[in-house]
Amino acid sequence: QVQLVESGGGLVQPGGSLRLSCAASGSIFSIYAMGWYRQAPGKQRELVAAITSGGSTNYADSVKGRFTISRDNAKNTVYLQMNSLKPEDTAVYYCNADLDPPGDYWGQGTQVTVSS
Repeated sequence: QVQLVESGGGLVQPGGSLRLSCAASGSIFSIYAMGWYRQAPGKQRELVAAITSGGSTNYADSVKGRFTISRDNAKNTVYLQMNSLKPEDTAVYYCNADLDPPGDYWGQGTQVTVSS
């Protein structure tokens, strides 16, 4: 059984930084891509950033230049470094993985709150 476990959320002031981590564990043959999504109250879940096994990245326009996604393939772990945080970044952040065995894999979510 595959599990995605997130960590690193919390409360931060505007302009501050946080680093999220997501570790995949279980019977995994290959990980093709991993990504971060977020969902704010009353809004749909949206893609924040994604990274392939080869290191190609994709970012939402709203976070470009502020967030950086990276991964450690040996540890099956993906990170999201979030800098210059804004109140509108407040949301529950979810990790997602595209891997083998195929399935719909999501983490449990971690709350990020940006407030003074």
